[in-house]
Amino acid sequence: MTNLVTFLLHTRQAVSLQEVVEQVPGYPAGLAARRQAFERDKRVLREEGVPLSEEKGRYRIRPEDYYLPELDLTPEERVALNVAVAAVAVSPEQGRTALRKLGGSELGGRLADGALPLGAQLVDLRALPSLPVLHAAARDRAVVDFGYRGQRRRVEPYGLLFRGGRWYLAGRDLGRDDRRNFRVDRIEGAVEVGEAGAFEPPASFEPADSLARQPWLVGGEEAMTAVVAVDGVLAGKLASELGEEAVRERRADGSTVFAFAITNRAGFRAWLLGLRHHAEVVAPAELRAEVVAWLESMSGPTAPPGSE
Repeated sequence: MTNLVTFLLHTRQAVSLQEVVEQVPGYPAGLAARRQAFERDKRVLREEGVPLSEEKGRYRIRPEDYYLPELDLTPEERVALNVAVAAVAVSPEQGRTALRKLGGSELGGRLADGALPLGAQLVDLRALPSLPVLHAAARDRAVVDFGYRGQRRRVEPYGLLFRGGRWYLAGRDLGRDDRRNFRVDRIEGAVEVGEAGAFEPPASFEPADSLARQPWLVGGEEAMTAVVAVDGVLAGKLASELGEEAVRERRADGSTVFAFAITNRAGFRAWLLGLRHHAEVVAPAELRAEVVAWLESMSGPTAPPGSE
């Protein structure tokens, strides 16, 4: 089939069945058998989307129909494509080859339009053997089992996404009966995959939205329950974001106490800082002390009396 496509693509004019069977090896002897085999091949090509043209018993694949048009990417678009390749490439060589075809260069210097060579900006991510396995499991709705931080985890994989230079698996941890995110590079050993069609993810669930709205879950730390009191100014907004299941107490002064799991303390602190003076960590004491120390470290040393 590859030889047939190559021949029909590079012939200067449409060719007959006789010319095809003379130039392309593999066709059987006998006119009837050759015609039957060629009819089969024509059907396969068209089913695969190859634009085989036929006119008066002669055949050709026109290059203008077969090849993609020039993309005419701007320098900014090529840089964006370079970043995308760096983010998702399992094999760095495949990414480099694609970028070279689109105008990139690994040999130094600048591109014809003055842009920096894309190869110089390419980031080589180390291979993650479990990544294609997890992609397939999420597609097939199959439960996965893997080691993580010294424990076995059984997870319904809802999807994967790339954030901050890392791949994350988003899904439901069956052992903890809760939604969690797992850094793929921290998965220990091989991933075991169960039967396809074992679950259905929530219709409204979007992994990217989950991580964007809940930075305290983007990580692989051991989960802890954070208890946060929010005053009446932001209590309503937080209740809609965190959900009613996170509400622990509504107070007479309009404030609300929320309790929710976190697996990324740095992400939690960054989120908490955005709430400014409207929120206070109530428990656990360890987390409260950590947040206080973090805020004090950012404020710097206190100036002595009389200084400017």
